[in-house]
Amino acid sequence: MTKHIFVTGGVVSSLGKGITAASLGRLLKSRGYKVMMQKADPYLNVDPGTMSPFQHGEVFVTEDGKETDLDLGHYERFIDENLTRSSNFTTGAIYQSLINRERAGDFLGGTVQVIPHVTNAIKERFRRIEEQTGADVVITELGGTIGDIEGQAFVEAIRQFRKEKGARDCCLIHVSLVPYIAAAHEVKTKPTQHSVRELRSMGIQPDFIVCRSDHEVDADIRAKIASFCDVDEDCVFENSDLPSIYDVPAHLADQGFDLKVCERLGMDPHESHMERWHAFTSAMHEANKSEDTTKIYVVGKYTQLPDAYLSVIEALHHSGVAFGRHVDIELVDGEALNDSNVEEVLGGADGILVPGGFGLRGIEGKVCAVHRARTLKIPYLGVCLGLQVAVCEFARNVCGLEEASSAEFDPDCPYPVIDLMPDQEEITDKGGTMRLGAYPCKVIPDTLAAEAYNESLVYERHRHRFEVNNAYRDRLIEAGLRISGLSPDERLVEMIELPEEVHPWFVASQAHPEFKSRPDRPAPLFREFVRAAIAHHEGIDRHDVTAYAHTGETE
Repeated sequence: MTKHIFVTGGVVSSLGKGITAASLGRLLKSRGYKVMMQKADPYLNVDPGTMSPFQHGEVFVTEDGKETDLDLGHYERFIDENLTRSSNFTTGAIYQSLINRERAGDFLGGTVQVIPHVTNAIKERFRRIEEQTGADVVITELGGTIGDIEGQAFVEAIRQFRKEKGARDCCLIHVSLVPYIAAAHEVKTKPTQHSVRELRSMGIQPDFIVCRSDHEVDADIRAKIASFCDVDEDCVFENSDLPSIYDVPAHLADQGFDLKVCERLGMDPHESHMERWHAFTSAMHEANKSEDTTKIYVVGKYTQLPDAYLSVIEALHHSGVAFGRHVDIELVDGEALNDSNVEEVLGGADGILVPGGFGLRGIEGKVCAVHRARTLKIPYLGVCLGLQVAVCEFARNVCGLEEASSAEFDPDCPYPVIDLMPDQEEITDKGGTMRLGAYPCKVIPDTLAAEAYNESLVYERHRHRFEVNNAYRDRLIEAGLRISGLSPDERLVEMIELPEEVHPWFVASQAHPEFKSRPDRPAPLFREFVRAAIAHHEGIDRHDVTAYAHTGETE
């Protein structure tokens, strides 16, 4: 029988519920259990696909093409499982499905209400992922904060589900802020007490409390929380700030967190196998000690919020650790970058990366960054939009098509080297209608892409409407651009690069390989990009940059 674990948050949002949930998932998987994870978001958007990254951080795309919350990226990286479209749902998605059913007459004229219809639909999502995956354990994180009016239906659904499923098969973890008051020189428990009281008023008693703080929450404070919140003392855990999110599983394991969860759910704890995870974190800390850093600039548009490029940043870090090097990542606002300041801003770059994105803002700055990378032979990786601006720069400055651009930014440009995909022309809805999810790519032999993947057919996740315009493909190739990846029918350009005799490492992908990067198994293109950046920094041949032993990678 599948066990269900629900994770709620108290006092404030952005506490790290997702990291707590993902860490528990990692620990349970290390004990031999099949773990799946799910995020329930109580906002009215159907999904985050049309939301600004400033509002919600990056949009993470699953293998089966669902635009989801960024926490799913954490889940995948921690438990090393590909999640599905069942792993993220919102109030908007629930309401949309119910309204569609009501319009179709499924309710036979009855009144559709929050209880029982909305709560039943939420519970069905809890059951669906269990049935589809056959998981031993499903961990569901509830977005937002207990007490939020928009989350009440979800809390009630959890209460009902736990009662129906049976207390032995469900438990609830409440992650709550325990703030440190500098003037008093102590952490305060009252916010957590109030948060748990709110949760209990809604019919749910937490089984475990995880205390989030920027200071250690000592045993006496945890005992006080246990007493006031009616939780056993050994079921209150502290999760103070750590050097890295990847340290959290070990920190919680040291307190017996996963063992107590197994005990509560009647699960055999089995032996834990965290060797590869510990090897990664040890290598990460060793690499980060180095004062010598490889500098990589990410030229984007949402640079005020690093979470907008979360998977890109993590993939770069994974790759740095793979080679035992300290990679320093700096976000650069493409809108503020131009020919007059590019030397000042990007002068110290060992590698330049242009990530995915949409819209005109900052495009010329990104083209400027590509030009610098290409002409000065600085390693370059383009992701999605990063491929498209690389093609625009090449068309302008190598092919002689001076006004070349994308039809997305300039519909009337004379040389639309990037154009709308034919199957997107009749689409008017914005949400969930792009080319989404994993698609096959035929990797061309004897290319940098082939060297990175060492496979002739690869699957990477996509999120785009525009593509390289095939009307200009021959001209680009004749000018020296290499097409290193194609769709199996050869209709779509999936990867481009420059020959090694022209540039040491210049590659771009229409896909988003960062979504599949794992701590101990970096995404191939990111890994090789970072290898090239390290070589640039150290003044050596990139083939002399060898992988660190923990990764299992070969040279």
